[in-house]
Amino acid sequence: MNSDTPVIEIRDLVHRYGRMDAVNGLSLSVEPGRCYGFFGRNGAGKTTTIKCLLNLLRPASGTVRVFGLDPARSEAEVKDRLAYVPDFVAFYPWMTVRDALDYQASFRSRWNRDTEKALLERLQLEPDQPTPGLSKGQRTQLALIGAICAEPELLVLDEPTSGLDPLVRREFIQTIIGAFQEAVPGRRTVFVSTHLITEFEGLIDRFTILEKGRGMVTLDADEARSKFRRLRARFEGDAPAPAEFSAAKSAKRDGRSLELIVNGNGDEMLAKLRAMHPTEVTAEALTLEEIFMVSVR
Repeated sequence: MNSDTPVIEIRDLVHRYGRMDAVNGLSLSVEPGRCYGFFGRNGAGKTTTIKCLLNLLRPASGTVRVFGLDPARSEAEVKDRLAYVPDFVAFYPWMTVRDALDYQASFRSRWNRDTEKALLERLQLEPDQPTPGLSKGQRTQLALIGAICAEPELLVLDEPTSGLDPLVRREFIQTIIGAFQEAVPGRRTVFVSTHLITEFEGLIDRFTILEKGRGMVTLDADEARSKFRRLRARFEGDAPAPAEFSAAKSAKRDGRSLELIVNGNGDEMLAKLRAMHPTEVTAEALTLEEIFMVSVR
């Protein structure tokens, strides 16, 4: 794979369960070194898409490429270069933490024992703990340790932190995943499907919002924040009727205050507001979670 080859390239992907289109014409491209967010409600098609990437499901139509390779034809090569953490993690019941990590390492061409030791200590997992006694959050931590220690070029995460308590989530997202990428700048890529958008806000470079199997919005995070804005204005008398701002994505009036959510036409809406002589006007970027919420309403 040369530096211009996308790590993930999906074109017109369709996958059906019976007559239902779980994914319907999805296209996206993930460049090397990016942290790519994949957002959508439950049932939007996120996990189905990931399983097509991993050759766990076969597309009805369209193409999927990982490192420029077809995962159905080059499965071993693709899977040697990536690590996957699903939303539900299980281990063989006879395994300890040490057994589980050694088992994962046995399939890998690379395994960083120093990283393994540091992460076990940081996340307070004892090597001799039996895996059946681990909580859901601890099982997720163990799977994440295994994924990081393999030093993959691509880390695929499907709701990876849903079972973790808030402090561990923050530690793992901000410190461990961030450090994983920064260790080899521009070459390690993260593709994360998550409901906890706010906690990944600082890491995500680009994202796609999926709704009913279709990609609704695909933007760089910085571009999205510049396009999606919240405008607030306060007037001496009653605020103008929301109907006067039909070009806004949403408009709400509360007495003398008016709030607009805009997408790409913020300067135009600001000029229109100021022409109405408000006593105060403010503008702020939406967070990625807020962008998700207004996009799927």
